[in-house]
Amino acid sequence: MSENPSPGAERHEAERPEAERPEAERHGAEQPGAEQPGAERHGDHERGREEYGDARAESAVGCLLAVAGVAVVGAFALTRAAYTIDGGFEAHARDWGVILVELPLILCAGLVVPPLTYAAATRWLRPWQAALVCVAVVALGLWGLAAGWNPPQAPDPGDGPGI
Repeated sequence: MSENPSPGAERHEAERPEAERPEAERHGAEQPGAEQPGAERHGDHERGREEYGDARAESAVGCLLAVAGVAVVGAFALTRAAYTIDGGFEAHARDWGVILVELPLILCAGLVVPPLTYAAATRWLRPWQAALVCVAVVALGLWGLAAGWNPPQAPDPGDGPGI
C-alpha cells in the first residue's frame, strides 16, 4: 500500500473538519514553531522586561524619596511647631492655623517635591546625579523654611510683666 493519500484527500488546513484536527489545534493552543502574526520574538520580550524593570526601579526610588521627604520635613517642621501644637500653659498659645493649614502644606511639599525633582532630573542626568539634585533641592527647601516660617515659640520666662 502506498503512503500517499488518495488524490482527493488533500485539503487545506482551514478546510479540514473539526473532528480531523488535532486536540491542541481545536482548543486554540499554538503549535510549536508556528509564529502568530503580531507575536513577540524572544529578544523583544526580554527587552520589554528590562524596560519594565527599569520603570519599576524608578518608581520604587520615587516612593522611597517621597517617604524620606515626608520624614525629614516632618521631623524639621514638627519640632519647630511643637509649642504651637501643645499650646503652652493652659493651651493659650495653640494656633489652629499652623496645625490645620501650614503643617499639612509643609508635609505635602515634603511628599511631592522630592519625587518630582528626581523625575525631572532623571530626564537629563544619571540616576545618582538626579538623587544629588533631589537632596540639594530638599536642603534648599528646608533652609527656606527655616528662614521664612516662624511659628510661635514658647515665651522666655524673663519676658512679661512679672510680679
